[in-house]
Amino acid sequence: MSTIITNLFLLFIFIFLSQTTSSLSKRCHPEDERVLLQIKKEFNNPSLLSSWKPHTDCCNFNWYGVACSALINQRVGYLSISNDTNLSSQFPPSIANIPYLEALFIFDLPNLTGPIPHSITKLTKLKYLTISSTGVTGPIPNFTDQFTNLVNLDLSHNNLFGTIPPTYGYFNNSNVASLDLSYNNLSGKLPISLAMLDIYLLELAYNNFEGDASMLFGSNKKTLVIDISGNRFAFDFGRLDLSQTITSLDVSHNKIYGNFPMAMENVTFLNVSYNRLCGEIPKVGYFNTFDVSSFIHNKCLCGSPLPSCK
Repeated sequence: MSTIITNLFLLFIFIFLSQTTSSLSKRCHPEDERVLLQIKKEFNNPSLLSSWKPHTDCCNFNWYGVACSALINQRVGYLSISNDTNLSSQFPPSIANIPYLEALFIFDLPNLTGPIPHSITKLTKLKYLTISSTGVTGPIPNFTDQFTNLVNLDLSHNNLFGTIPPTYGYFNNSNVASLDLSYNNLSGKLPISLAMLDIYLLELAYNNFEGDASMLFGSNKKTLVIDISGNRFAFDFGRLDLSQTITSLDVSHNKIYGNFPMAMENVTFLNVSYNRLCGEIPKVGYFNTFDVSSFIHNKCLCGSPLPSCK
């Protein structure tokens, strides 16, 4: 849902910018047109992109999923290709040749395969990058050095494998707001450098991670949402140093042990089920609104809504 909202918001912004100065230019840059037509070819000319026709205006929303920015002389700044089960190809390398691209959304394309080409790091102006719910595979590309303007990175629901590069802890933290690597085949231990991440939303759910994930937490961080469910993490939950800003926390389906940490008064969504936690469930904040499903299948938790402690 967050991807859809971001997508619509950006589209509105580009519509506004383009329409306010549409009289300045009726044609997109010829090099952008050439690259887009090459992308269409690399996508095997899907019907989804039938509106991409030579010598027509690829700006002013004549071409599906393409928008130009009036702030940069009608250069293509937005590209969104999605929701096509018939589109079958490898990830088109020519996407890396749209120099002013600020927002790229590739999602719900289950037959898009192959690795994410490293050449995508040429898109140094990218702020929003979503490659989600596709068949792309391979290791996570190392984006950190090139994507200094990145705000949101969503690589969820793919077939990516391997470990998280240590350099992901060195993202430009003043810019990055969210990182979603959930529902892949990632594995191994988290690099300790992730302790430096200070972002609003962090999702690593349903991979094959193991070991300690406590470095993701911190009392001085601005984190709102953390979801590390569906892995094999094992650490002492009670020793976490939680931020007062966290409102949503899902650590379910892991091997986490200990009791509850302090500073959980502001958590409005919680799931700690299927772990090895013990002790009494706190009676603070919104805990009286959480049902049994938030706590079941732990070693020895007790207290409402579970049976009372003896």
